[in-house]
Amino acid sequence: MDITIHYTFLPHTDAEAALGFYRDTLGFEVRQDVGFDGMRWITVGPPNQPETSIVLTPPAADPGITEDERATILELIAKGSFAALTLATDDLDGLFEKLQASGADVLQEPTDQPYGVRDCAFRDPSGNLLRINQRA
Repeated sequence: MDITIHYTFLPHTDAEAALGFYRDTLGFEVRQDVGFDGMRWITVGPPNQPETSIVLTPPAADPGITEDERATILELIAKGSFAALTLATDDLDGLFEKLQASGADVLQEPTDQPYGVRDCAFRDPSGNLLRINQRA
């Protein structure tokens, strides 16, 4: 059996800011940009991995969610406690410098972790936690 990760979902609170971060700063390609009823779902991914994508989705778009639940979800997103993603690169320090220069919200500079990983951490424009590992 061959199983791959095809899509994962991260919420965005500003489609243009998310697009600027994932496309212009990280260099991901836009695979789909779908609008419906004033909302946008933007699918992006690394150009060298066409089978793996991130869908940047409007938060709490489910019509079954109450306004109180929607407000709670938005608070959790803003705190970076709702969604997270770990990326990997061959050049952690170079990518860190690029993200820092873009004005991305730095949470942690490149660090050798006691559990054997060298990584750094950022928040995307919506507040989602992004950890980036140095590829071994």
